[in-house]
This record gives sequence, C-alpha cells and structure tokens, in this order.
Amino acid sequence: MTIRSKFVWSVTVAGMALVVLLPARDVSAQWTAEKPGSDNITVLSHLPLGPRLSVSDIDIEQELDRPYAYVGRMVYGFEGDKGIDIIDLHDPTNPERVYSWRIENQDLHLGTGGMDVKHFKWNERYYVVQSLQFRQGGPDRDLGGVVLDVTGLPDPASVREVARIRSPDTPGGFHNIFIYKHSNGRVLLMTTVSGPFAHVYDLGYIVDGFMDDALVAKIPVPDSTARRGYHDFYAGYHPDSGEDRFYGGGTGGYYVYNITDLEEPELLVTLTGISGVRSGHTFTPTSDGRYVVAETEYQYAPIRIFDLEPAFEGEIKNIRSPISAWTADWRHLVHNHEVRWPYVFVSGYLDGLQVFSLMDVENPVTVGYYDTYTGPPNKVRYSQFNGAFGVDVRNADGLIVVSDMTTGFWAFEMEGFSGWNGADWGMPDISSAQKWDETLGEMPAESSGARR
Repeated sequence: MTIRSKFVWSVTVAGMALVVLLPARDVSAQWTAEKPGSDNITVLSHLPLGPRLSVSDIDIEQELDRPYAYVGRMVYGFEGDKGIDIIDLHDPTNPERVYSWRIENQDLHLGTGGMDVKHFKWNERYYVVQSLQFRQGGPDRDLGGVVLDVTGLPDPASVREVARIRSPDTPGGFHNIFIYKHSNGRVLLMTTVSGPFAHVYDLGYIVDGFMDDALVAKIPVPDSTARRGYHDFYAGYHPDSGEDRFYGGGTGGYYVYNITDLEEPELLVTLTGISGVRSGHTFTPTSDGRYVVAETEYQYAPIRIFDLEPAFEGEIKNIRSPISAWTADWRHLVHNHEVRWPYVFVSGYLDGLQVFSLMDVENPVTVGYYDTYTGPPNKVRYSQFNGAFGVDVRNADGLIVVSDMTTGFWAFEMEGFSGWNGADWGMPDISSAQKWDETLGEMPAESSGARR
C-alpha cells in the first residue's frame, strides 16, 4: 500500500520573505488506493469519456433547469477526438453524454484540438463556445473557436453550429477563453492569441451574423512583444469602484486592468518581478477584488496568494511578494481553480480535485480532496500533465464537476457546501458564474446585436 503525503506550502511576508513547509490538516494527511478522498467529499458519479490524455477543460451551466456540462476533447497523447462532449446531469448520479461535436477530417487537423470551453446566453438562447488549437501543416490553423446553439437540449438533434471564429493575423487558435457579461450588457468573449494581447469579441455580434465587427477590443500585455502574451484570464465587476476589471496572467507575471471603457483599457496593477514567476497562468480574484489567487505552470510551483490593497491604496504600483501560498503536494503542479470565498476549488493534475480555504488568507489550509487519477505521471509529454485538468462549481446547489485528462468526467458534493452566494459570507455575489439576466452597475445596457 502506497501512502502519499499532502502538504500546504505556507509563505508569510513580515519584513522579509519566510518560506515554511507545513503539513496540512488531517483531512489531507493520507491517501491510499482504498481511500482516494477525504471523508467530506462524496463521489456522485464518474463517466469515462475516451482514451488517456483526451479530455481537456469543463464548464457547467448555472441554472438548475439546464443541467448540462460541457467537456473539451483533445489529443494530448496518441489518440482521441478533437471537439466537445455535452453531459446531461438531470440525475447527477447517472450522467449521460447526449451530444458530441467533432471537427471534420480529424486526421488532417494537426494539434491539440478542443481546449477551453464556456457557455453563454444571448437573446433568450443558450450557446457554448469551444476553443480550438490546430498547428501548421493542416487545415484551420487560424480557427480559434466554434459556437454551438444548445438551447434545445437535451434533444441532440436541436444542437447546431452557429459560427466559427477565426484569427488569421494571429494563427494558432485560442488556448484559453473567458466569457464575461460586461456592466454595459454586452456579452464578451476574451481569448488568448499568438500576440502580446488578448482579443475581445462581442458574442452578440457573432451569433447575430456580424462577424466582421465582432473583434471589439484588445487588452495588451504591458511592455511585451512576446508571441503569446496571456495564458489565462478572468473578468469581473468591482462594486466599490463601479469598474469592470480584467485579471490576466501571462508574459512577465499578472496584470489588472479597468475595462469599463473597452476602447481604452486602463492598467491598474502589475504583479511582476516575482521570485519564481516568469509567466503567469490562471489568475482569479476573490469576489471583493482584494485578493488574487495566482497559478504558475511548472513543477513544484505552489499557488500564490497576493493582496492587491497596497496597490489600490496608492502605496505601491507593482506587487512582487505573495502573502501566502498553497499546494497539494510540493512534488507536483496544481492547475486551474474556481474561487467561491472562502473556498478555492482546484483541478490539481496528478492530485485530482483539491479544495482549500482562505478563511485565514495568510494560512490557507486544505479542507477536502479526491484523487481522480491514480496512474503514473505523463510519460508521453511533460510529466505533470495528466489527471484533473478542469474544475467548475454550480452555485445554486454546490455541485462540483471535474474533467480528468485520462479518467473523464466526475461529479462531487462537499459536506457543508450546498451552494454559494457571496452575500452569505459578507462578500459581493460575484464569481466566474455569469448572471445572464441581470445588468451590473449603473451603465445602460447596450444592444450588442446591433451594429455600431
């Protein structure tokens, strides 16, 4: 029987940086093949989806009467499909794959295929965007994403392709995407591209047929000429300032912009010159915008927690030191995450689903886990890239879903977590889950589907 220890890497800054390796709470003290998870995490279901290394990211709709999850399909190993699967969760204990979209001529399309995936609502219809990446030597190198109309689910015959989003000036596709409902009412698609900026598309224009006008903004990586600027990002409304804010991780570190005026993005905070960080990855704020959870994509790197308050109060312009950090196992690498204060839900690659708490933000602690992948590290490509790739949370009831690169789709519940509303924690009710039928802020809603 093999026992794997889990650790929390706690960093405290008090005059000088002090790094201490501490054991986590008993909840994560031991892992065994017979007991791959903590007692407070319950597996509701597991649905294998295909060959090893063929599953990428995941997204779940937030409305209980639309219980659908979307899973990207890629080829990161030697076999698999390139596209998207739709999972019906009317019964979370018995998930069913009800629809699959695949790029045509699979063997001719070189590269990974389906990566990030996000859904949205526009004019009373529901859509999903699957990001795509194909490389030189095959067709569609400029294709970044496909948009499907999924309003008629669970009827698979009702799903139809609406649009394909191309970026001929920055070929290579969209590695990551984020969909944000701006305070002006527009639904925006933010994408990574092969350039020192993020593209911003108006999804209303796209689904209404105005593709030529859809690219409405670019958000730069400051002082960068790198081929790929951002790796990942998040956008959210900040009630205290009335600003729409963009949080991007990429070349040099992490950046926060005011994007209330999309035509004039205003750089607010930089986080650069951080020890051990050459390029940022997943970068997510707490719902009040004070703290940010920052991931960096290399083995042994912990998730770092930063306090933005000194920058917003004008004390400093650039933040270099985290106030704390966390990892599941110091030997590995944690990946994407979802913040629902005080919890952070993590897809931890070789360490599966992980949940830690920021209740004491300077001393984050593991509060739950379940290892979705018990096999060896990746022997085909980078060793850490196997296991839990994506994670999402349904706020209405607390359902947790995970996409595992090899083992497929998982659904969980965590004891004591039956849903999330920021107001219950004295925080703004803001997360990655968009409120399609509400308009934030005081700015008048603009008709995104009408050409400007």
